[in-house]
Amino acid sequence: MNILIACDSFKDALAADDVCRAIASGLRQSHPDARITEMPLSDGGEGLLDVLRGPLGLNWMEKEVADPLGRPIKGRYGLSADAATCVVEMAEASGLQRLSLAERDPLKASTFGTGQLLADAKAHGAKRAILAIGGSATNDAGIGAAAALGWGFLDAHGRPVTPNGGELKNIVTLVPAPTPFESMEVLCDVTNPLFGPTGAAWIYGPQKGGTKESLTFLDGGLRHIAELVKDQLGRDIAQTPGAGAAGGLGFGAMAFFGATLRRGIEIVLDMTGFDAAAREADLIITGEGHLDGQSAQGKLIQGLCGRAGKTPVIALSGKLSASPEQLRNIGLKAAYCINDGEKPLAEMLASTARNLEKTAAKLAL
Repeated sequence: MNILIACDSFKDALAADDVCRAIASGLRQSHPDARITEMPLSDGGEGLLDVLRGPLGLNWMEKEVADPLGRPIKGRYGLSADAATCVVEMAEASGLQRLSLAERDPLKASTFGTGQLLADAKAHGAKRAILAIGGSATNDAGIGAAAALGWGFLDAHGRPVTPNGGELKNIVTLVPAPTPFESMEVLCDVTNPLFGPTGAAWIYGPQKGGTKESLTFLDGGLRHIAELVKDQLGRDIAQTPGAGAAGGLGFGAMAFFGATLRRGIEIVLDMTGFDAAAREADLIITGEGHLDGQSAQGKLIQGLCGRAGKTPVIALSGKLSASPEQLRNIGLKAAYCINDGEKPLAEMLASTARNLEKTAAKLAL
């Protein structure tokens, strides 16, 4: 039997490669003759660099850049062996994890550091950029990243504005820069527009420290930059699904860099050679920390099942609350919880590797 183990990380517990390794260890105990292939995956968020390191032959590049509030930090990105492709996670420079709860302020936060990482990759010869935009601390519609790559944003007096969310309303003139890459793909799994009730500010701003007053102001700024881009660049893209991702960086990447928005899981499956591996497999085993109804709405498992073809897929999860009907809608043949009963979260997280191994060893395949 050929078994493909294709898993994302279990958040706060195990990285994707450790999840695959634990399941493989259990399977080898009960199915010693099985041919097992481990394929760590990512939906384009946390862990993307590690997942794509092998398929793209990435070298780690480190650069001193600005954090969301402009302070110097060390950020890394991946550059392919031929230097033609770079992989950048915006969270490296502009993520929430860079700020304490008290420091979070979407009026002041900027994507400038993300732009610096992209600029460094360009300077090293990258022609293609893959940008993952999950976990942002920002709401600046990408003007920070654009400023780091040469774009100008001027006020009514022709003076450069500080490229952050609080200054969006003060921009009067856009000063374009050359397109930095021959192609840019932005990994984006949300469908929010740039502004409005379901836009960047109102949906994601509260977790970034926004108040009702500041979110109203930010939403107005997003509307304003959308009008400027439409009038001065001829790009009416504010309602494009995903424009509101990462505080509007989805919009900014399209407007200022000519980027294409893609579902993260789709590009990861392409680059890891999943389709070919799935065709060779008799069974695919995947997993998720919490398997629920939301798993049918664009998450990794749903995307994986959609690409599995006729190969059956089963899932292991730390918590299982999806109904049988929801599991069928996701595309799963079966799903198993690795934890026996309700236990304290910290205990379940600490036991993830052991419980994945034990559950995999008991699977009747």
